[in-house]
Amino acid sequence: MFSSEQFTNAEEAVERVISIYESHTALLRAAFGRFSSGELLPARTRACYPFVRIATEKATHADTRQSFGFVAGPGVYETTLTQPVLFKTYLLNQFQHLLDNHGVPLEIGVSDLPIPVHFAFAEGIHVEGDLDPEHLRNLPDLFDLPDLSKMDDRIVNGTFEMEHDSGYSGKHPLALFTAPRVDYSLHRLRHYTATSPDQFQRYVLFTNYAFYIDEFIRLGRELMEETSDPEQRAYRSQYCAFVEPGNVTTWNANHPMPEDAVVSGVAPARQPQMPAYHLQRVDGSGITLVNIGVGPSNAKTITDHIAVLRPHGWIMLGHCAGLSSSQRMGDYVLAHAYVRDDHVLDDDLPLWVPIPALAEVQLALQEAVAGITQLEGYELKRIMRTGTVASVDDRNWELRDHRTPLLRFSQSRAIALDMESATVAANGFRFRVPYGTLLCVSDKPLHGEIKLPGMANRFYEQRVAQHLKIGIRALELLRTQGVERLHSRKLRSFGEPAFR
Repeated sequence: MFSSEQFTNAEEAVERVISIYESHTALLRAAFGRFSSGELLPARTRACYPFVRIATEKATHADTRQSFGFVAGPGVYETTLTQPVLFKTYLLNQFQHLLDNHGVPLEIGVSDLPIPVHFAFAEGIHVEGDLDPEHLRNLPDLFDLPDLSKMDDRIVNGTFEMEHDSGYSGKHPLALFTAPRVDYSLHRLRHYTATSPDQFQRYVLFTNYAFYIDEFIRLGRELMEETSDPEQRAYRSQYCAFVEPGNVTTWNANHPMPEDAVVSGVAPARQPQMPAYHLQRVDGSGITLVNIGVGPSNAKTITDHIAVLRPHGWIMLGHCAGLSSSQRMGDYVLAHAYVRDDHVLDDDLPLWVPIPALAEVQLALQEAVAGITQLEGYELKRIMRTGTVASVDDRNWELRDHRTPLLRFSQSRAIALDMESATVAANGFRFRVPYGTLLCVSDKPLHGEIKLPGMANRFYEQRVAQHLKIGIRALELLRTQGVERLHSRKLRSFGEPAFR
């Protein structure tokens, strides 16, 4: 139905990808509809993902300032694609870079990688939900099901070996993720955050406290309100909508509602595990805030999945234990290094791999702190220290024999302790997503100031609003830098896939 075809126009290439994908997923949905209504299907229904391929016989002579958009050298490079409407802007950008840098056409066609029937339903329909036992037994014989061997992280982890993966047959990976890996994460995002993947913005804040969510909701709704103040109106108008779990949408009253706008979603009956909130811009470059809760496992889970959306940056905002006697409650810690005692990424990113501070993010965070607090220079050091953050996997580390952790903290020069920051930063490094961390000291357990309910509540009320404004300001500053500058070469390894 769709023969492979070459394109020298990025828009035409993306449109062909969309046509292939929509045709093949429609075939699966129609066949499954007949199957679930009781029709006996005569044979297996199979549909496959579209692919994009580039073949070049010349060495790369791309702009060396760029970190993506070109292949490493002569050869054939290919990747499978999914949800091309969701990723249309991203694909246009990647395709155009390849065309500009190599001057050879892109080949678009149908791969031999099957689309699991579950992934043909974009809104996460649970295909087995209404099937009787007999239909469930027949499902694997008639449709392709998710195959974990096709959605692992060998490419992104740098452990992929082309000669041992028959699925690539001499072709180098063109992207960090295969189509099934992307589909898997898109469905997981709906489950964990109770919002659709198309609601997510390209700049992301993570927090480990619900207080930040409360403040973000208040701020987001306020920004959607009409105002007569010219300066406030100009600022608010950059954001078009505020979206809460269940895709509950509040549109900005400062400019006309889009004709195709959804008035509101439906709030979930219960809070999702990691609720997400989205302060949206028309071009998708707004800000998403996710409450990841407590612990490195949650931090890994959500960043594993958000990474497939290829955000332009993410920042951890949370509370930490201050380890230095000179720190005060409410002081900020700008992480420039991490002690990775969280362990959840040990098998994916060895501990000997350094997690470097990214200058672009560090400077944006420092400028944001200075701008929001109105402090600068030597005075800024009164409330903010740059230093090492230690992340652990035991919330009750204080109850252990203190000698071992104290020695590690001292030797590493750690000035703050939490459970999530190193994981968020390490996964940013692993997934080539610019990352940063700004924490706020909420207790000093080594110095007799432990976190107690009354004391903590007063602290939260005083500091959360300011801390959140700093995070938002930092992401807004990063947005002004441009994608090419923000996606640093420090995050790219040897022979990287061309897609960022």
